[in-house]
Amino acid sequence: MVRFAEEKDLPRVNELREQVAALHASGRPDIFRPDFCQELRDRAGEMLRRGNSGILVAERDGTVCGMAGVEYLTCPESPYSCEREFCHVAEFGVDKAFQRQGVGRELMEFIRKDALARGFSRVELDVWEFNADALEFYGAIGFQPFRRFLEWDLEQGK
Repeated sequence: MVRFAEEKDLPRVNELREQVAALHASGRPDIFRPDFCQELRDRAGEMLRRGNSGILVAERDGTVCGMAGVEYLTCPESPYSCEREFCHVAEFGVDKAFQRQGVGRELMEFIRKDALARGFSRVELDVWEFNADALEFYGAIGFQPFRRFLEWDLEQGK
């Protein structure tokens, strides 16, 4: 079952977010901090309470086992681009004990239906290259790359 989160879900949501943060800190310790500070914990509550965002949770037998933080965005027209409206998946995570059991697909299907109901024609997200499992999952459910960020590590090989 997937639903919008409530205040009572925030402690468990933050446990899941902490798992994702640890994955990022392990994958790119040069970018991500290893601690999951109070400011990061508070961000979940902010997403829950803002009008243009929300948190979704997936449950199995009463246990919150997955979460997604979404933002409903409008980017105004600029000299470079057209106005765009889309649902942005800002955060996404499934408890390790529940991975590969359809939880992620259920969350994404809920996001898809919710975005369509809100009048959006696109769902966007970003993913780090080191996260092979996430890249495979997103590709398998239909996400396609439309922009790439590249880096040139000038310190490598010194």
